[in-house]
Amino acid sequence: MAHGEDLRAEVQDNPDADRVADAVKTDYRDAPLSERDRAMLDFAMKLTLTPQKMQQADVEALRAHGFDDSAIHDIVQATALFAYYNRIADGLGIDPE
Repeated sequence: MAHGEDLRAEVQDNPDADRVADAVKTDYRDAPLSERDRAMLDFAMKLTLTPQKMQQADVEALRAHGFDDSAIHDIVQATALFAYYNRIADGLGIDPE
């Protein structure tokens, strides 16, 4: 719930803000996102679900959407940190908010 409200606040200027926030919670592929945002989320999902399949082409796809090395680093770090935090919460049986 908290993350949904954070997202809603980030996209509040978008006329589809509620639709974006609701769709991202269930399946970001159904959200009205820019190609750039979709590429970032595709990368993060692949890194999360099948990290062993990551290739240089995945990084190049982000570059093709205008992400520089610093932004790509941030995307990888944020994706990894959320995976880490979720493993801690799951491993300790912490209830989600």
